[in-house]
Amino acid sequence: MSIHIGTSGWSFEHWNGVLYPPGTERWDRLGHYLGRFSSVELNASHYRWPRQETFAGWRRRLPDGFRMSVKAPRGLTHAKRLYAPEAWAERIAGSWHELGEKRGVLLVQLPPTMERDDARLSYFLGALPGWVRVAVEFRHPSWHVDGVFELLEHHGAAYCVMSGARLPCILRATTDIVYLRLHGPDHDHLYGGSYSDADLAWWAARCREWEAAGKEVFAYFNNDGDGNAVRNAATLQRLL
Repeated sequence: MSIHIGTSGWSFEHWNGVLYPPGTERWDRLGHYLGRFSSVELNASHYRWPRQETFAGWRRRLPDGFRMSVKAPRGLTHAKRLYAPEAWAERIAGSWHELGEKRGVLLVQLPPTMERDDARLSYFLGALPGWVRVAVEFRHPSWHVDGVFELLEHHGAAYCVMSGARLPCILRATTDIVYLRLHGPDHDHLYGGSYSDADLAWWAARCREWEAAGKEVFAYFNNDGDGNAVRNAATLQRLL
């Protein structure tokens, strides 16, 4: 199947009784996740990049066909704002190699205060090895223009399609993958609320359209409160 559905992260205290039985130890949570979904977006890497041995361990533990997408470190995206990315690009590539055939997409989320800078984005994308599939999530409105979409197409990078409060929902595919982040249906607060069945049916139709166009789709729910992400991902998975 060329549509991968999951959540942003797999280990939350408030998912006890939703994804895993109450009292499940932290190290056992991934096992319960693997029984429900075929992909996950690692978010902890944004705050502390794991060691290469950790990525190798995930490669051994994850089942065949599973895909792990990984959020780029904030040291690269928020502190340096993609400036002089060579050291981070080398470190990411080493980790990506260890993840092997279980790797999905590298998510690069830019801060909402970072305005459009085509030269810097182009240099960064050019610094990554060509075999690292990458998606870029733009939070500043200046990026959502045709010139940036064309730049992504040139580098074979995916535009991150977003659903969430005060974020533009632009259904644009710039490469052979579509990367979708569902931050919740609440109109005022990011990561809030639970998508209705009608909303999820609409997204299921979009995923089918992308798949029919030959795209590989990665869709992750980031509305983790009350276990909404788990329920919404399971519903979308069932619809597909």
